[in-house]
Amino acid sequence: MFDPNADKSPFHEIPPVIVALAVIISGIEIMMQLSARGIIGGEEGISWRVDAISDYAFYGPVFEHMRETRTYDRTTLVRFVTYPFFHLAFTHAAFAVVMILAIGKAVAEVFHTASVIFLLIACSIIGAAAYGMVDGSNYPLLGSYPAIYGLLGAFTWLLWLQASATGESRLKAFRLIGLLASLQLFYRLLFGGENDWVAELAGFATGFLLSFVLAPDGRARVVRWLEVLRRR
Repeated sequence: MFDPNADKSPFHEIPPVIVALAVIISGIEIMMQLSARGIIGGEEGISWRVDAISDYAFYGPVFEHMRETRTYDRTTLVRFVTYPFFHLAFTHAAFAVVMILAIGKAVAEVFHTASVIFLLIACSIIGAAAYGMVDGSNYPLLGSYPAIYGLLGAFTWLLWLQASATGESRLKAFRLIGLLASLQLFYRLLFGGENDWVAELAGFATGFLLSFVLAPDGRARVVRWLEVLRRR
Protein backbone atom coordinates (compact mmCIF):
# COMPACT_ATOMS: atom_id res chain seq x y z
CA MET A 1 0.00 0.00 0.00
CA PHE A 2 1.31 3.44 -0.95
CA ASP A 3 2.38 5.61 1.98
CA PRO A 4 2.53 9.34 1.10
CA ASN A 5 4.85 9.92 4.10
CA ALA A 6 7.32 7.16 3.25
CA ASP A 7 9.96 9.59 2.02
CA LYS A 8 9.47 12.02 4.86
CA SER A 9 12.70 12.73 6.76
CA PRO A 10 12.62 11.74 10.45
CA PHE A 11 14.40 15.02 11.19
CA HIS A 12 11.22 16.89 10.22
CA GLU A 13 9.71 15.69 13.49
CA ILE A 14 12.62 16.94 15.62
CA PRO A 15 12.67 20.63 16.63
CA PRO A 16 15.25 22.61 14.57
CA VAL A 17 17.29 23.73 17.60
CA ILE A 18 17.97 20.09 18.52
CA VAL A 19 18.77 19.12 14.93
CA ALA A 20 21.15 22.09 14.66
CA LEU A 21 23.01 21.12 17.83
CA ALA A 22 23.33 17.49 16.69
CA VAL A 23 24.55 18.57 13.25
CA ILE A 24 27.19 20.91 14.69
CA ILE A 25 28.56 18.25 17.04
CA SER A 26 28.48 15.61 14.29
CA GLY A 27 30.17 17.96 11.84
CA ILE A 28 33.00 18.76 14.24
CA GLU A 29 33.55 15.08 15.02
CA ILE A 30 33.52 14.11 11.33
CA MET A 31 36.12 16.79 10.70
CA MET A 32 38.26 15.39 13.53
CA GLN A 33 37.96 11.87 12.12
CA LEU A 34 38.94 12.99 8.61
CA SER A 35 41.87 15.04 9.89
CA ALA A 36 43.14 12.13 12.01
CA ARG A 37 43.28 10.02 8.84
CA GLY A 38 45.09 12.72 6.91
CA ILE A 39 42.20 13.28 4.52
CA ILE A 40 41.93 16.97 5.41
CA GLY A 41 44.35 19.35 7.08
CA GLY A 42 47.48 17.60 5.88
CA GLU A 43 50.12 16.76 8.48
CA GLU A 44 48.81 19.43 10.85
CA GLY A 45 45.34 17.92 10.73
CA ILE A 46 46.50 14.88 12.68
CA SER A 47 46.84 17.04 15.80
CA TRP A 48 43.56 18.94 15.40
CA ARG A 49 41.80 17.06 18.21
CA VAL A 50 44.70 17.59 20.61
CA ASP A 51 44.84 21.26 19.65
CA ALA A 52 41.08 21.62 20.12
CA ILE A 53 41.25 20.05 23.57
CA SER A 54 44.06 22.41 24.52
CA ASP A 55 42.25 25.49 23.20
CA TYR A 56 38.60 24.82 24.01
CA ALA A 57 38.33 22.27 26.84
CA PHE A 58 37.59 23.32 30.41
CA TYR A 59 40.23 22.69 33.08
CA GLY A 60 39.66 22.75 36.83
CA PRO A 61 43.04 24.28 37.75
CA VAL A 62 42.56 27.06 35.20
CA PHE A 63 39.19 27.89 36.76
CA GLU A 64 40.70 27.79 40.27
CA HIS A 65 43.49 30.15 39.21
CA MET A 66 40.93 32.48 37.67
CA ARG A 67 38.95 32.60 40.92
CA GLU A 68 41.98 33.09 43.11
CA THR A 69 43.53 35.85 41.00
CA ARG A 70 40.21 37.33 39.88
CA THR A 71 41.53 37.45 36.32
CA TYR A 72 38.44 36.82 34.23
CA ASP A 73 40.08 36.89 30.84
CA ARG A 74 38.09 36.14 27.70
CA THR A 75 40.22 33.13 26.77
CA THR A 76 39.27 31.36 29.99
CA LEU A 77 35.63 32.43 30.09
CA VAL A 78 34.94 31.23 26.56
CA ARG A 79 35.84 27.68 27.63
CA PHE A 80 32.59 27.55 29.63
CA VAL A 81 30.64 27.39 26.37
CA THR A 82 33.09 25.82 23.91
CA TYR A 83 33.90 22.54 25.65
CA PRO A 84 30.46 20.95 24.89
CA PHE A 85 31.14 20.99 21.14
CA PHE A 86 34.30 18.86 21.26
CA HIS A 87 34.61 15.21 22.28
CA LEU A 88 37.34 12.76 23.12
CA ALA A 89 36.54 10.18 20.45
CA PHE A 90 33.96 9.09 17.90
CA THR A 91 31.94 6.98 20.35
CA HIS A 92 32.00 9.83 22.89
CA ALA A 93 30.43 12.13 20.30
CA ALA A 94 28.08 9.51 18.84
CA PHE A 95 26.44 8.72 22.17
CA ALA A 96 26.08 12.45 22.79
CA VAL A 97 24.29 13.00 19.47
CA VAL A 98 21.93 10.08 20.08
CA MET A 99 21.03 11.38 23.55
CA ILE A 100 20.56 14.93 22.27
CA LEU A 101 18.15 13.77 19.56
CA ALA A 102 16.21 11.47 21.90
CA ILE A 103 15.93 13.62 25.03
CA GLY A 104 16.13 16.98 23.29
CA LYS A 105 13.17 16.17 21.06
CA ALA A 106 10.91 15.54 24.07
CA VAL A 107 11.98 18.77 25.78
CA ALA A 108 12.03 21.06 22.73
CA GLU A 109 8.51 19.97 21.75
CA VAL A 110 7.26 21.57 24.98
CA PHE A 111 9.73 24.37 25.69
CA HIS A 112 10.22 27.45 23.53
CA THR A 113 13.34 27.45 21.36
CA ALA A 114 14.86 30.37 23.29
CA SER A 115 14.24 28.51 26.55
CA VAL A 116 15.99 25.40 25.23
CA ILE A 117 19.01 27.43 24.13
CA PHE A 118 19.18 29.22 27.49
CA LEU A 119 18.90 25.90 29.33
CA LEU A 120 21.71 24.33 27.30
CA ILE A 121 24.03 27.28 27.90
CA ALA A 122 23.21 27.57 31.60
CA CYS A 123 23.70 23.85 32.24
CA SER A 124 27.03 23.90 30.41
CA ILE A 125 28.28 26.89 32.39
CA ILE A 126 27.10 25.68 35.80
CA GLY A 127 28.32 22.15 35.06
CA ALA A 128 31.78 23.49 34.25
CA ALA A 129 31.82 25.70 37.35
CA ALA A 130 30.90 22.73 39.56
CA TYR A 131 33.61 20.64 37.91
CA GLY A 132 36.17 23.40 38.44
CA MET A 133 35.37 23.62 42.14
CA VAL A 134 36.04 19.94 42.86
CA ASP A 135 38.58 18.86 40.26
CA GLY A 136 42.22 19.71 40.84
CA SER A 137 43.64 17.49 38.11
CA ASN A 138 44.64 18.51 34.62
CA TYR A 139 42.04 16.21 33.09
CA PRO A 140 39.88 18.26 30.71
CA LEU A 141 36.12 18.57 30.88
CA LEU A 142 35.03 17.87 27.34
CA GLY A 143 31.79 16.94 25.63
CA SER A 144 28.15 17.97 25.68
CA TYR A 145 27.09 15.67 28.51
CA PRO A 146 26.50 18.37 31.18
CA ALA A 147 24.11 20.05 28.70
CA ILE A 148 22.55 16.67 27.87
CA TYR A 149 21.98 15.99 31.56
CA GLY A 150 20.39 19.44 31.68
CA LEU A 151 17.94 18.29 29.01
CA LEU A 152 17.42 15.16 31.07
CA GLY A 153 16.66 17.37 34.08
CA ALA A 154 14.03 19.22 32.06
CA PHE A 155 12.60 15.91 30.79
CA THR A 156 12.45 14.63 34.38
CA TRP A 157 10.62 17.81 35.34
CA LEU A 158 8.03 17.13 32.64
CA LEU A 159 7.55 13.59 33.97
CA TRP A 160 7.41 14.95 37.53
CA LEU A 161 4.70 17.41 36.50
CA GLN A 162 2.75 14.69 34.70
CA ALA A 163 2.94 12.41 37.73
CA SER A 164 1.68 15.21 39.92
CA ALA A 165 -1.27 15.84 37.60
CA THR A 166 -2.26 12.17 37.48
CA GLY A 167 -1.79 11.55 41.20
CA GLU A 168 1.07 9.11 40.72
CA SER A 169 4.24 9.09 42.78
CA ARG A 170 6.57 11.88 41.70
CA LEU A 171 9.56 9.69 42.49
CA LYS A 172 8.84 7.71 39.31
CA ALA A 173 10.03 10.70 37.30
CA PHE A 174 13.54 10.19 38.66
CA ARG A 175 13.88 6.55 37.60
CA LEU A 176 15.80 7.40 34.42
CA ILE A 177 18.39 9.59 36.14
CA GLY A 178 18.63 6.98 38.88
CA LEU A 179 19.36 4.28 36.32
CA LEU A 180 21.99 6.39 34.57
CA ALA A 181 23.62 7.31 37.88
CA SER A 182 23.74 3.64 38.89
CA LEU A 183 25.30 2.61 35.58
CA GLN A 184 27.85 5.40 35.86
CA LEU A 185 28.74 4.39 39.41
CA PHE A 186 29.15 0.77 38.28
CA TYR A 187 31.39 1.88 35.42
CA ARG A 188 33.55 4.00 37.74
CA LEU A 189 33.95 1.12 40.21
CA LEU A 190 35.11 -1.18 37.40
CA PHE A 191 37.25 1.16 35.31
CA GLY A 192 37.80 4.27 37.41
CA GLY A 193 37.23 7.72 36.01
CA GLU A 194 37.45 11.43 36.50
CA ASN A 195 35.16 13.98 38.13
CA ASP A 196 33.10 14.77 35.03
CA TRP A 197 30.11 13.20 36.80
CA VAL A 198 30.04 16.34 38.99
CA ALA A 199 29.43 18.49 35.91
CA GLU A 200 26.73 16.13 34.71
CA LEU A 201 24.96 16.07 38.08
CA ALA A 202 25.13 19.88 38.25
CA GLY A 203 23.74 20.05 34.72
CA PHE A 204 20.85 17.77 35.67
CA ALA A 205 19.98 19.81 38.78
CA THR A 206 20.20 23.06 36.81
CA GLY A 207 17.96 21.74 34.04
CA PHE A 208 15.38 20.49 36.51
CA LEU A 209 15.25 23.72 38.55
CA LEU A 210 15.30 26.04 35.54
CA SER A 211 12.31 24.20 34.09
CA PHE A 212 10.09 25.81 36.71
CA VAL A 213 10.66 29.19 35.05
CA LEU A 214 11.58 28.22 31.47
CA ALA A 215 8.46 26.14 30.86
CA PRO A 216 5.68 27.79 28.82
CA ASP A 217 3.80 28.64 32.02
CA GLY A 218 6.97 29.70 33.82
CA ARG A 219 6.14 33.40 33.82
CA ALA A 220 2.77 32.79 35.45
CA ARG A 221 4.47 30.54 38.01
CA VAL A 222 6.99 33.26 38.89
CA VAL A 223 4.16 35.79 39.27
CA ARG A 224 2.39 33.44 41.69
CA TRP A 225 5.58 33.02 43.71
CA LEU A 226 6.04 36.78 43.93
CA GLU A 227 2.45 37.23 45.09
CA VAL A 228 2.96 34.65 47.83
CA LEU A 229 6.13 36.41 48.96
CA ARG A 230 4.36 39.79 49.06
CA ARG A 231 1.58 38.37 51.21
CA ARG A 232 4.14 37.19 53.74
